[in-house]
Amino acid sequence: MDFRALRSVFANANFLHYIYGNSFSQFGIWVQRVAVAWLTWELTQSPFWLGLMAFADFAPSVVCAPLAGAIADRVDRLRGIKITQAIGGLQCVALVVLTGTGAITVEILLGLTFLLGVVMAFNQPLRLAVIPSLVGAKDMSAAVSVNSLTFNIARITGPAIAGITILHFGIAPCFAICALSYFIFVFALLSVRVQGQIPRGQRRTLRDLPAEIMAGIHYCRSHAGIGPVMVLMAIVAIAGRSYTELLPGFAAEVFDRGADGFAMLTGAMGVGAIIGGMTLATRTSVTGLTSYIVLNVLILGLAVVGFSLAPTFWAALIMVCVSGFSQVVVGIGEQTLVQNAAAPSMRGRVLSLYGMIGRAGPAIGALIMGALAEVFGLRWPVMGGAVIMLLFLFWLLPRRKKMADALEGEPVREATAARN
Repeated sequence: MDFRALRSVFANANFLHYIYGNSFSQFGIWVQRVAVAWLTWELTQSPFWLGLMAFADFAPSVVCAPLAGAIADRVDRLRGIKITQAIGGLQCVALVVLTGTGAITVEILLGLTFLLGVVMAFNQPLRLAVIPSLVGAKDMSAAVSVNSLTFNIARITGPAIAGITILHFGIAPCFAICALSYFIFVFALLSVRVQGQIPRGQRRTLRDLPAEIMAGIHYCRSHAGIGPVMVLMAIVAIAGRSYTELLPGFAAEVFDRGADGFAMLTGAMGVGAIIGGMTLATRTSVTGLTSYIVLNVLILGLAVVGFSLAPTFWAALIMVCVSGFSQVVVGIGEQTLVQNAAAPSMRGRVLSLYGMIGRAGPAIGALIMGALAEVFGLRWPVMGGAVIMLLFLFWLLPRRKKMADALEGEPVREATAARN
């Protein structure tokens, strides 16, 4: 591995402060996800409710993301991140009080989860779009990979700490950890200084927002590389990634494990994800990245099929680890290529659609799989999703070269982007 790209990106003080805060925030998010999932299972013992809770978290992205992207292209992105993080922290404080006093119900939990989903729909394009303002173009791939690594390190440490906390102290302290992590990110951003985050053109009003949203959608749809990447993201998110939302059910019903088994499954996925993230973080070029993504879609599909058929818990851990590797390679690769190809004036809107698919896709898939699991059990719906993803490769392969040409070269500054 060539570590020059990592040394270069870590020499940037602004990026270091951002990653420091984001690491805590991502850790807290994973602690909260485990706590919400396990609390949902304790309250309902229902795979359908697990899928519905995931849907409530991610679905607001479908409605809010286009508006959030347009706003991200016209506001101070750092300030926006601070505001959304603070609101998320207050939501966690509410969960601490309700859970600690025993007043929590699954309906209240669903409502607060939905609220956080709305907040995160606005937070995500701000987080993603600010990265190019922190580093130079040559460090983009490494910066995106490191940013994803913080997520996947949290995927290991968050569930592990959450599992221990739930077993020994209960669920309420998990939400307290999450609240603290959100506010640490706000504090870390106070040391970040970014100039010229977005192009400053003529003054725009609220009445311009619908046209800006439609311009962003048209830009993505008409781009020879970004459009197919969005389709790829949707298929992988719905059919390949959504099974992770059903892991509490697999841990309890299929493998007869408790919270510790759930944490082990999630942690194994995080181990694979870290290896995948490190693999991409050492890349110094985006050349060949499109083909590498396609290969890992195949690996991901086979790993999920293997997980759905796993005869033992330990075999399932191996398949989940491989799945984590490929999920991250596909996810980081897609984001790196989109960041590379998108015009700066369109980046917020493009990344809002990216975030919408990335968040809403697994929620839609989890809702469908959760409903089917009530009838057919947990294994068959997960296998069906994996087979759909593998069949999608027949659509993807003939388009691979054209996508690579559009995504891996210098970004084209379309006239539409320049005007908006």
